Amino acid sequence: MGLKLPPSATNAVLALLPKELPPSLQSKKGTLYQVLSRYPQDGVGQIVHQCRWAQKGIHGSYWKVTRTKLKLEGSHGKAWGKLVWKGKMLSSRDELIPGSLKYNWKTGSS
Repeated sequence: MGLKLPPSATNAVLALLPKELPPSLQSKKGTLYQVLSRYPQDGVGQIVHQCRWAQKGIHGSYWKVTRTKLKLEGSHGKAWGKLVWKGKMLSSRDELIPGSLKYNWKTGSS
């Protein structure tokens, strides 16, 4: 159960935040490397999915990131993980995650 702040405290906190949040605090979609670079340890341990999977009606599918090598401040690199497709683990060992730059990604399950 979360702590509920009075409206005056909520407004005070919001007033302290910049109009546009820094990339590390944004939860918007991006390339896999942009999404992973927002997290500690370059996103190792995060669950990510391609945005198009949800649009196609594919639910319960995601990659569990196990290893990363990011370059150029998170604009390029490589990422490995284990694929869960429609609730079933398909990867028994780490695989290079395909479509990292080609598609939009978000954290969480599709």
